[in-house]
Amino acid sequence: MKAPARVGRPPRPAEAPGSRRVEAFLEMMVAERGASPNTLDSYRRDLTDFAGFLAGRRRLPEDADAADVRRYLAGLAAAGLSARTGARRLSALRQFFRFLYGNGERSDDPSATIDGPRLGRPLPKYLSEAEVDSLLVAAHRREDAEGLRRAALLEVLYATGLRVSELVGLPLSAVSRDGRVLIVRGKGGKERMVPLSDPAMAAIDAYKAVRGAFIAKGRARAAVSRWLFPSRARAGYLTRMRFAQILKELAAEAGLDGRRVSPHVLRHSFASHLLAHGADLRSLQQMLGHADIATTQIYTHVLEERMKALVRQAHPLASAR
Repeated sequence: MKAPARVGRPPRPAEAPGSRRVEAFLEMMVAERGASPNTLDSYRRDLTDFAGFLAGRRRLPEDADAADVRRYLAGLAAAGLSARTGARRLSALRQFFRFLYGNGERSDDPSATIDGPRLGRPLPKYLSEAEVDSLLVAAHRREDAEGLRRAALLEVLYATGLRVSELVGLPLSAVSRDGRVLIVRGKGGKERMVPLSDPAMAAIDAYKAVRGAFIAKGRARAAVSRWLFPSRARAGYLTRMRFAQILKELAAEAGLDGRRVSPHVLRHSFASHLLAHGADLRSLQQMLGHADIATTQIYTHVLEERMKALVRQAHPLASAR
């Protein structure tokens, strides 16, 4: 009889070359860094791709040298993959080799001398305030249970800028007793408090009255009713994919191009609009749950535009030019 798998251990891929050390690395990511399932899947895909590249050379990932890594990155570029994809895969390799070096399984880090692909700095895609307003109008158009849920989801997302996984996975207890604040558990299990707008609070209150309609039939009520947005999905709450579909439906109803509307675009819109109305970067960092303010600085394009507008409006010589 096989011994039961350890709790928290990521599922093993049967085919990955050199999987023993890759799996040990992924276990470390769970145990020491609290990596999410999505992060683990991303690392596993990248390391498995690298292992497949090396398999033709009869080498394992843990035995790779700097020349192997350079050839791999060159192959990605030759295949037409973006510089951003190459940078992400190099980041995964760096983490893996640092893990091996730290454990004494390697005497060097072959990725240490390799420069990542040069990346441009694309501005975050976001909607105008008028476009978000049209989405909100569309969300509030229906007064049935589905309509109230759509309105609550959109109002909360635009009021808080939550990541989609944070939004759909909100427990009912995340809403404070007075209904004015959300207590959000973000990346790495870190908690933060995010204030709710008056429209978001009203939308949540209206939705709570019909929330029971979304509790799955045939499941133990106590097992699923802890979620703010319960559903029949395996996890017991609304899936990210279903929420993305809801946004596409709302975009169509609002007369917007659905390709421009996604949960992350709404997160960017929240951040950009806040800055445009005078919020500071440090407060925005806390609300978005960014560990480093450098991540929040991608929104400084909004501040730059606001500074230009201020100069045009207030500088004594601006009207003379």
